[in-house]
Amino acid sequence: MTAMIDYDAGNIRSVEKALQYLGEDVTVTRDRHEILQADRVILPGVGAFGDAMAKLRRFGLEEVIQEVIAAGTPFLGICLGLQLLFETSEESEGVRGLGVLPGRIVRIPEAKGVKVPHIGWNSLHFPRESRLFSGIAEDAFVYFVHSYYLQAREEETVTATTEYGVDIHAAVEKGNVFACQFHPEKSSGVGLAILKNFIAVSGREV
Repeated sequence: MTAMIDYDAGNIRSVEKALQYLGEDVTVTRDRHEILQADRVILPGVGAFGDAMAKLRRFGLEEVIQEVIAAGTPFLGICLGLQLLFETSEESEGVRGLGVLPGRIVRIPEAKGVKVPHIGWNSLHFPRESRLFSGIAEDAFVYFVHSYYLQAREEETVTATTEYGVDIHAAVEKGNVFACQFHPEKSSGVGLAILKNFIAVSGREV
């Protein structure tokens, strides 16, 4: 069973529907026991970094997320869910993120031909192997909606990049923690294959 963390951040239902399409049993919850008992956990979301962290803390979910990750349960952050796993964001100065992984979230710089927010399809480059992208072709296209992007401090955790005026760290993997800036649930067949790869990861493999 996959638990999706419900913290009033939006975009949860589209991820739920994609997983159900793949035949996965999904529970959308903020109940600590249900989250800790799940085979895998997903933190989706769209919105502002500071507001999201405030909600996670108000619902007591920050500690639960740390427990899940410490237990070795496969964990996937999507879009805002990726950003929250890191330390800070320029979107919400002074707000501390979950700090699961080292790095910061910065605004996409304005440039000629670059519109912010970045909305649309971009191709992925894979600097190293990742279980999340097993069987996914180099330059596969996925769907992005974001104004801020990840600068990971540990380059060895970056498993996918994309180019949008700057080199964007589009996905990371470290142990049982996976995250992607793009929306697999909105990325057609490629995105479904990525979600299927995540479902196939078991706690014994991380």
